[in-house]
Amino acid sequence: MSTAPTDLRGVIVATALPFKENPSAPAGLQVDYDRYAEHCDWLIASGCRGVGPNGSLGEYSALTDEERRKVVQVAVETVGGRGVVVAGVHGPGWHQARHWAELAAEDGADAVLALPPTMYRANRAQVVEHFTKIDEVGLPIMIYNNPIDTKVDLVPDLVAEIARLPHVSAIKEFSGDVRRLFEITERCDIDVVAGADDVLFELMADGAVGWFAGFPNTFPAESVEIYDHMVAGRFEEARELYKQLVAVFRWDSRTEFVQAIKLGMDMVGRYGGPCRPPRGPLSAEHDAQVRADMRRAISALEARRAVAA
Repeated sequence: MSTAPTDLRGVIVATALPFKENPSAPAGLQVDYDRYAEHCDWLIASGCRGVGPNGSLGEYSALTDEERRKVVQVAVETVGGRGVVVAGVHGPGWHQARHWAELAAEDGADAVLALPPTMYRANRAQVVEHFTKIDEVGLPIMIYNNPIDTKVDLVPDLVAEIARLPHVSAIKEFSGDVRRLFEITERCDIDVVAGADDVLFELMADGAVGWFAGFPNTFPAESVEIYDHMVAGRFEEARELYKQLVAVFRWDSRTEFVQAIKLGMDMVGRYGGPCRPPRGPLSAEHDAQVRADMRRAISALEARRAVAA
């Protein structure tokens, strides 16, 4: 087990989770672990730094306890030291989040991603206690600010307080307010990681050093290319590629992001497949819009590859 914060930079993909039909499984959908392993392998082979099982995109809240643990085990076994596995340990209370962190440590995860308490608008002291209890497990922690879903905003001064914990390494910033980055880094020494695909360019231009990402499930190689250009200061090259993908990236910040990303995977020849409840199929309007955005992105990338060839 790690005893100090680790580097959680690079493109770490919040992995989508494939399901297959099985009438005896919850909601008639069984986790397809073989497909999940193949997907994790593809992401690492495409240049991504690591994978993040059991995030919102991985539909962790719709899984049984057995499924949730096995997803992490499959990711760890598949990645096999070629990258990092950052397991989502989100829970309504610190006792649940800490439990998942302990299992992640047992199963070989490199770090954990942790929201504040879910399903409860915790106050400042409760938020600090939540992360303190997770910190006691000893794995490096990427805290996750998602005030849209949790109704708890990890504002910069609160981030600075949490960052004093010995194993807190980074923050996944999903507020959408790119101004946060400078204030966070002024107050504490913590890596700021882009948490929403459609503010990646702006956050990295201001100094974000990582990307915990959604649409690399669909476009991993191109996403890594954008990230590498930004790290190297090649902003014009990054901007041109980012412009071709940002319309689909915007779906990462919408309620239907899981369904949209899975549809995008289907459209590029991967397997996205269905979601478990409460997520259902996209509405006809959203389905048409995702398809239109994806077709434009695919056409632009095909033209780009043709020029390069």
